[in-house]
Amino acid sequence: MAVRRTDPEAGRSALTSWALDPAGSARPVLAPAVRHTLELFAEEFPGGAVELRVPPYAAVQAIAGTRHTRGTPPAVVETDAATWLSLVSGDLDWADAIADGRVRASGERSDLGELLPLPGPRRLVRTAREQEER
Repeated sequence: MAVRRTDPEAGRSALTSWALDPAGSARPVLAPAVRHTLELFAEEFPGGAVELRVPPYAAVQAIAGTRHTRGTPPAVVETDAATWLSLVSGDLDWADAIADGRVRASGERSDLGELLPLPGPRRLVRTAREQEER
């Protein structure tokens, strides 16, 4: 299991702020939102076969399989913060992100299409937006 470093409440709060203003979200919102959702992903899919990178905010190892300890991991997925948050929330489909070049994925087990969006972040984002509309 991943070691939690981000306060969950701070992560959820940041994700809610991002949900209400994705284009206007700056580093103080993006950093905890990205870290929180990466930690959730690593907890949901533990392992070390894939290194998931969202520079400059964080990287985690996840998904069962070949584990690496030094050098290049067997699989790498890298994207920017806006794309990652869009993927975990269900705003963006994995296949579309790959086709648009918004995600770079290489190696065995690097296709995260069946694993995203994450249910908790998806629900939180949807709820925040519904409440904002009222």
